[in-house]
Amino acid sequence: MTYLDLYNSIIKKRSFLCVGLDTDFAQIPDQLKNLEFPLFEFNKRIIDATAMYAVAYKPNTAFYEAEGALGWRQLEMTVDYLRKKDPSLFIIADAKRGDIGNSSEKYAKAFFEKMDFDAITLSPYMGKDSIMPFLKYPGKWAAVLALTSNVSADDFETLPLLGHIQMLDDLSAMYNSEGFFYSTTETVGFPLFKSVIEKSMRWGNINNIMYVVGATRPQKLAEIRIFCPNHFFLVPGVGSQGGTIAEVAKYGMNKHCGLLVNISRDIIYAGNGKDFADAAASKAAEAAKEMSIFLKD
Repeated sequence: MTYLDLYNSIIKKRSFLCVGLDTDFAQIPDQLKNLEFPLFEFNKRIIDATAMYAVAYKPNTAFYEAEGALGWRQLEMTVDYLRKKDPSLFIIADAKRGDIGNSSEKYAKAFFEKMDFDAITLSPYMGKDSIMPFLKYPGKWAAVLALTSNVSADDFETLPLLGHIQMLDDLSAMYNSEGFFYSTTETVGFPLFKSVIEKSMRWGNINNIMYVVGATRPQKLAEIRIFCPNHFFLVPGVGSQGGTIAEVAKYGMNKHCGLLVNISRDIIYAGNGKDFADAAASKAAEAAKEMSIFLKD
């Protein structure tokens, strides 16, 4: 899927909602727990209820890996079902991989070839080698962790650095996959997340790299947009973590929307009875309605 494909899907559905499938066996309705594939059955009903409002889904692999081989099988079943339900859906593996060499290549093969995800969340802190194997797959994306929504992100991500940073001279070059134009200026005290974004923008382009930026720091979205104007941001933290759609749109949107706002627990666990899917649909519809206000044709 290309940048424009994703943008067109957003415009068509009037939504930039990503539904996080953080499907915890302990939290799914009791009536599903004795089924052969309880996680998949829960996901299937959530997908059926919310697909008209969502442009993306993000299964968190930890919840499936925790259930062993059966959980992994249900993750594969979920991806297959999403593909059949709506081929335009953008499917993100929230796996947070970050290895190098052959290990990174095998992770890329697992998620892009064996399970046909469109994107995967990646930690960039081992450098370029941990990202490049994923960029070898046409139409696939690396969702690079930049400024996350958790409180302890300040342990490393916002620490000031000393040195140099390369800034864009020609912002239009962001649309040119053949290269970028940079000049080097000395900067003192810029944060680590800024260096991560600036360096990794040179490894790929707007068609294969997006950045994970938490909704709990909305003003930072505006700051990042100054030096990263055109890439998509995958934004967790709306809802139970305190972020809001309005603030994310205000500070993070660009002329092609440039946002995928992930909402997990507030949608998939909106209800816990027999009507849990209807409750999820209502929450997804509410989020999409708010998002449509900020979208321009």
